Amino acid sequence: MAKQQTFADKAKAKTKVSGVSVKLIKSVKSSKGTYKFNEKFVKIDDISKVGEIK
Repeated sequence: MAKQQTFADKAKAKTKVSGVSVKLIKSVKSSKGTYKFNEKFVKIDDISKVGEIK
């Protein structure tokens, strides 16, 4: 059987997502007095808006 889809076809099918992914790390103080760190990825439109993330 012949190959139906080439790498170029796969690359054309993928759409580029506008924006930037940033890793957000928040520290939370627990009731015992220790700190826990929560990590998550956040997608923003422009890198200059990093300071506005809450």
